[in-house]
Amino acid sequence: MLKDQILTETYTPPGRHREAGLTDEQVVDMYRKMVLARAIDERVWTLGRLGKVHFVLTSAGHEAAQVGAAFALRPGYDWILPYYRDMALVLTLGLSPYEIMANFLGRRDDPCSRGRQMPVHWSARRLNIVSGSSPVGTQVPHAAGIALACKLRREDRVTFVSFGEGATSTGDWHEGLNFAGIHQLPVIFFCENNGYAISVPFRKQVACDSVADRAAAYRMVGVVVDGMDPIATYAAVKAAAERARGGGGPTLIEARCYRFTPHSSADDDRTYRPREEVEAWRRRDPIVLFKNYLMASGLLNEDLDREIQAWARAEVDEATDRAEACPYPDISELYTHVYGS
Repeated sequence: MLKDQILTETYTPPGRHREAGLTDEQVVDMYRKMVLARAIDERVWTLGRLGKVHFVLTSAGHEAAQVGAAFALRPGYDWILPYYRDMALVLTLGLSPYEIMANFLGRRDDPCSRGRQMPVHWSARRLNIVSGSSPVGTQVPHAAGIALACKLRREDRVTFVSFGEGATSTGDWHEGLNFAGIHQLPVIFFCENNGYAISVPFRKQVACDSVADRAAAYRMVGVVVDGMDPIATYAAVKAAAERARGGGGPTLIEARCYRFTPHSSADDDRTYRPREEVEAWRRRDPIVLFKNYLMASGLLNEDLDREIQAWARAEVDEATDRAEACPYPDISELYTHVYGS
């Protein structure tokens, strides 16, 4: 990844969340969700090392982008098509820590597939979260189709679809954006650009300077935002949602962030990511930066922060214990919803 991809360390001026339309209570809740997501990720990574979870993909480093985006949407009303790294997003939209842990452990109470699909294929009928497929980018044309249905029904629902920058190299991605642009659909295309498609750096797969540069080719607004800042991300998604609900068509948002773990538990990122680069990004840990912002704004102190950290650990402990006690799906469900020609 190029050095110019690493944004300088910035601290949002105190009180700027109010300009974005967020209340004091909302930004503290944002911080809670970010801390909880990180605590879940750390526990799942440990369970993976213990052999209890067989494949782990985390949202660590993406929390600000995902939580900020979720706060700008209407859970259970808007349509959400997440990708595999979106645990913090679905957590903020309404999946419980227990449901997330049941998903990772493949247990019967997993709301995504009752433990019958590999982890991180997020979905929840009650929350309008649509399950994705393992092939990268296939959720993008699905999102365009859902947005078309909403437009034809004259609903003011927004369709939100997220993906990594690697998905922008697929044909499905271009077809979905082209269709949305032609029909000016109420859809938000949300790229979480962490600089690597597994091990392939951004500059070796995208010819232009920014994913958002491609928006003009599809007659839509393109926005680049600091994905390590939840307030900036919230403002970008809020503006895109208002545009979509008002008939203004689709938006492509590129949230620049960084994954702090390897691509997955099966990856060794030391073979392609310089340690100096990883450490430079870790100095911009979105949770630490947001903590500093809340403290500067007078909304957080060390006592409250310790309380939040303890609450998150307790939530994860309880979710883990419940999920490990939950049965696996019954053998009778092996062929449920499995079809052949």
